[in-house]
Amino acid sequence: MRAMIMAAGLGTRLLPLTAITPKPMVPILGRPILAHILTLLRRHRITDVVINLHHAPGSITSYFGDGREWGMRITYSLEPELLGTAGGVKRNERFLTEDGAFLVVSGDSLMDVDLSGLVAAHTDSGAVATLALKEVEDPSQYGVVALDDRGAIRSFQEKPAPGEEISRLCNCGLYVLEPDVLQRVPAGVFYDFGRQLWPELLAEEARLGSFSVCGYWNDVGDIQAYRQGSFDALNGRVQLDRHATEVMPGVWCGPRSYVDGGADIEPPVYIGADSRVEGGSRLRGPVVLGCGSVVEEGATVSDVVAWPAALFGRGSTIERSTVGTLTRFMGWVRMRDCVVGERCLLGDTGPIEGASLEPGTVLWA
Repeated sequence: MRAMIMAAGLGTRLLPLTAITPKPMVPILGRPILAHILTLLRRHRITDVVINLHHAPGSITSYFGDGREWGMRITYSLEPELLGTAGGVKRNERFLTEDGAFLVVSGDSLMDVDLSGLVAAHTDSGAVATLALKEVEDPSQYGVVALDDRGAIRSFQEKPAPGEEISRLCNCGLYVLEPDVLQRVPAGVFYDFGRQLWPELLAEEARLGSFSVCGYWNDVGDIQAYRQGSFDALNGRVQLDRHATEVMPGVWCGPRSYVDGGADIEPPVYIGADSRVEGGSRLRGPVVLGCGSVVEEGATVSDVVAWPAALFGRGSTIERSTVGTLTRFMGWVRMRDCVVGERCLLGDTGPIEGASLEPGTVLWA
């Protein structure tokens, strides 16, 4: 079976983190979400993949190449103008349909879904498409579906107002499709699964099957969901490769990382490869440090997700914040409840609370 990973979205709800980095490349425990998706596909023996691209495509192609290092065969489909979810898949119709039914995966979701179970459910159902569904507490941010008594989809509802939802079964953006489905999608124009293709298929009384997701699924739709996904991975609520060693209960260290014995660490904590945590520093979990990060003596880091090469300088206190790549706190910075873009520089500032800092911001007293 072949698969398409949809990775062309803009990820605007994760700004300023996605101003430079496309959402599928946002890291979870030191590796991009897209890397975790490819690992999941390979685990289920799906190794022929096409990935569509739009925003910052080079960051994806340079990281994954042709897929050989990942045990995959990866090709890319660049969309200078976005074609929508179904339109992007249509563009790769010839590749995807060569082996029959194929898989479509959102490239920005964190999950450990049983893909083999999804494919088997589709094969057994006789449906033209099968959609993975997950029950959620708040369906107002999702497309939801209602099922008939045989488990087939009978209606869709996009982002219902609170209390008006037809169900709490969320469309996970994870599908198995029969090749004939794409004949209904016009070529070269913007076309959407949820708003166009699925309702049209229902109107034609085509059978759309469902598959209930029992594992973990998180669409990483906003900063809060991203932080929750990072901490869920840290706490083992989603099954993925950590590429780290548990050096003490709840403290995970990547290769070549150094933690001084005088550091005060309260788990759970993930310290990425090639990072350094100095004596006299304090880590108050949950904390995720990207590879190459440095926490200097006297710094306190609490409830933080940091991307690679972040520097927490001497005397800085960073709490309940998300920090982009190569951002540097040069000392005596007080920050809480902030989102800091990539390559920011802050030093000796007064208290900063609730701020969203664009990439490259410089704040110095």
